[in-house]
Amino acid sequence: MSSPQTHPRDEAADAAESSGAPDACPVIESLEQIGSQWRLAVLHELLSGEQRFNELKRSTDANARTLSRVLDDLGEMGFVERRIEEDAPIATYYSLTAKGESLEPVFDEIECWAGSWLETCDA
Repeated sequence: MSSPQTHPRDEAADAAESSGAPDACPVIESLEQIGSQWRLAVLHELLSGEQRFNELKRSTDANARTLSRVLDDLGEMGFVERRIEEDAPIATYYSLTAKGESLEPVFDEIECWAGSWLETCDA
């Protein structure tokens, strides 16, 4: 039986971790909170304002289960808040908290970087 191969990216991460890399710690911790494909998509969509669940589902192409989990996670971390409209028909709205809104300049910088370094962006 052969030993599992290590991916070069994993080796770099292990090296940074073992060397202490204190400067990278806030970046890594931040990306662990917001860095998944679906979390980024939801946060980016909510920068344009409050949306209902199905609006977010359509705009992100996430399935209902994934979107529900992501919204719960982002809510627990303080990025997103949920508002329930009790009038018929009952509707649930999602919006960014101040913490979530504070990510707008981060997304602006990522878009600027992407414009300079990425050839295409299929959004």
